[in-house]
Amino acid sequence: MIILTNNPDVMETMTERDVRFVDGTYRDVLIKARDLVHQGHRLLSHPLMGSLKPNETPYRTIVLSGSGGPLDTDSLLLIENAIETFDKFAKVTRPDRGINTPQEMLADFRLIDLSLIQSMEVNE
Repeated sequence: MIILTNNPDVMETMTERDVRFVDGTYRDVLIKARDLVHQGHRLLSHPLMGSLKPNETPYRTIVLSGSGGPLDTDSLLLIENAIETFDKFAKVTRPDRGINTPQEMLADFRLIDLSLIQSMEVNE
């Protein structure tokens, strides 16, 4: 499996897995996941997993199948809908998020994202 993330804590924790770091935003992770789906990878985790809305956290980790195959239309529809949902929520600005987000809050968001992926038992 491939673990695609922009969360440095996932990179540091899941060293035994194929973790690919996306140096970018939550949306950038979604776009990279879509690119992998186009190459035949399947989504193994929901791209909007968790109770945080896309405009509430800067971090996203997505798990995909490790090998490509034929295009999985279910994965394609899911990732396209996730990008559309992200874009819809991105229009809603959050005054408490952005360049001045406290480091403690960013650490909490990283922990939430990491915990969601660990709950899938991808470490085993």
